[in-house]
Amino acid sequence: MKRFRHKFLLFLFCTISLGQDSSHHSYEYSTLLEIPDLSFSDQVYTGLDILEQMDFKPLAGKSIAIFTNQTAINRNGDHILDLLKNAPDVKVSALLAPEHGIWGIDDSRATLVGREQIDPVHGAPIIDMFNKYVHPPHWVMDKVDLVLIDFQDTGSRYTTIIATMSKLLESASERRIPVMVLDRPNPLRGDIVDGPIPRTEFQSYESYHLFPIRHGLTLGEASIMINEMGWIKDLKRVDLTVVPMSNWDREMWYNETKITWRHPTPFLRNEESLLAYVGMDLFRGTNMNIGFGTETPYMVVGSPWLATSFLLQKLNDQNLKGVELKAVVYRPTGSIYHTRIPQYDGQSCSGIQLTITDRDEFSPITTATTLIMLINQLHPREFQWKENGYIDKLFGSDLLRLLAAQKKTPDYLPSQWVHDVYKFNEFRQSFLIY
Repeated sequence: MKRFRHKFLLFLFCTISLGQDSSHHSYEYSTLLEIPDLSFSDQVYTGLDILEQMDFKPLAGKSIAIFTNQTAINRNGDHILDLLKNAPDVKVSALLAPEHGIWGIDDSRATLVGREQIDPVHGAPIIDMFNKYVHPPHWVMDKVDLVLIDFQDTGSRYTTIIATMSKLLESASERRIPVMVLDRPNPLRGDIVDGPIPRTEFQSYESYHLFPIRHGLTLGEASIMINEMGWIKDLKRVDLTVVPMSNWDREMWYNETKITWRHPTPFLRNEESLLAYVGMDLFRGTNMNIGFGTETPYMVVGSPWLATSFLLQKLNDQNLKGVELKAVVYRPTGSIYHTRIPQYDGQSCSGIQLTITDRDEFSPITTATTLIMLINQLHPREFQWKENGYIDKLFGSDLLRLLAAQKKTPDYLPSQWVHDVYKFNEFRQSFLIY
């Protein structure tokens, strides 16, 4: 199995790494917009900030559809839809909503007209691209000259928004509608890549492209890679323009950019939970609770039957870096604001709480897979995988589940994805903007 996996990846990246010279950012199907020189400032400017500095002139005279959510704000915290009110030559024809909607779960700005949601700022219909439509309906795309994309990615491939964006690119390609992506930082730094690449038979909305779990790409870089490689569907491409950031460095954590934070999903409350999510989201493929129904999602894992004292002894032997682990008791309680009912809702759970002590040293995937494999060994009857091989879709292969079944030691697993990380890091170089 190991020999086959390495051959597969070698073939994959030998065939697709014939990319462009990254020093010149020359792409066959994608373009980087030339932007003003803002290097005199120490402020990071997102693609939206850049477009605002240009008075939205690249959008002038166009009817646009915007794929966005609550994270699309400028450096002053103003949302893209509010900013476009002051661009009279731009018509916002439709809003395309990802999972959790345009405004997230806590904002009721959208109004209902009949059965349709309408944005009150522009009077544009809001099209649900996650639950209702896979592709935007023809009556939306018929009115559009340009698709504009702006949202804050999580830096992990679990989030469905990249898959939804890819479906949108597919529609834009078929109708020959140009696409513009406003770039934003990778909140988990752009120089760290970690985790396995999904094998094709395990690809899903949560592992849609051949990215490792922690991919180290910005939104603009990911969209260029997807477009240049024809990963949308049937080798389709779009006329893609990326508006790059200014003054962003790959070594930056999100808080170092000084850009206002907005939750990208309801359960990612802060940067600490965002980092833990890289590994702890794998627990959604199990019958464990990972803090849903508490104030600290992804920072705790537990169940009514977990023997935490014995588990902690085993964890201490693993010498996990950058994290402190302690036993806690908690009771998850569902919320009317969340569609996801937490595992063991209302039950008292014994758990392990994570405190990240050094984010540069902390390896979220190693920590989470260590927890999973040890809990599986300590509780072979109680611990269960979710049905339909969901863990394989999250992890990207059946390797975690198979090695757990073989009772391998937790430190055996990370070495299995080292080759994936090496090959992807090599492959991505021709697509890096910064």
